[in-house]
Amino acid sequence: MNDDTLQFENNCKQEIEKMKHTPSLKDKSFSYLNEITRHNYCYHFKWLGMPIIQYPQDIIAMQELIFDIKPDFIVETGIARGGSLVFYSSMLELLGGDNKKVIGVDIDIRPHNRTRIESHPLYKNICLIEGDATHEGVIQQIDEIIAANGLKKGLVVLDSMHTHDHVLKELRLYNKYVKSGSYLVVFDTIVEYLDEDNINNRPWRKGDNPLTAVTAFLQENDRFVIDEEIESKLLVTVCPSGYLKCIK
Repeated sequence: MNDDTLQFENNCKQEIEKMKHTPSLKDKSFSYLNEITRHNYCYHFKWLGMPIIQYPQDIIAMQELIFDIKPDFIVETGIARGGSLVFYSSMLELLGGDNKKVIGVDIDIRPHNRTRIESHPLYKNICLIEGDATHEGVIQQIDEIIAANGLKKGLVVLDSMHTHDHVLKELRLYNKYVKSGSYLVVFDTIVEYLDEDNINNRPWRKGDNPLTAVTAFLQENDRFVIDEEIESKLLVTVCPSGYLKCIK
């Protein structure tokens, strides 16, 4: 790395650190997120023709992680309309997609969504599993895919049922796929900071959501820490305290 590049990287780190210690930015971010959530903001974006249902900032963060980690496989629970699976598959393809897999798990893969996913050119890297992400049979299928393809380095994304109990079960089950240096990313920890009218009578709410599950998980598992720099850099993210780095 030459002097100019090093100086650029250092300047960025300094500015990110300043943002981290500017509470008003975080307050404004949560206020902004509450406002745009009322308009289903995250539903309005596509990746290679597929609805991705994620915030652009978090997509960029995942791109950076995937490029740095270069995983052999990515597991995502909660696949919605499949855009995120295609995104992960495209990243693995750019990194050399041979014998790399994206494993998508959802309790209900609707036929029209399955058809669109399976007909996409990047489906070749994708494996679909229909079932409850915390069910023993689903975990067994994931294990079999990993073993059959000789996959070693994993990255996990949890984005299915957002209740405390369900996410905590997922964290306990899926952390085994993440080794030192990789990440376990928990989406929609933002629920803890959303106004009640943005939750729309769903099973999750303040005090019962992915963030409370992360808090409980970190109290019992010392392999992971919150990567605060990612959140500070993004400012607008649905994963506050949800980017968990494996340190051992």
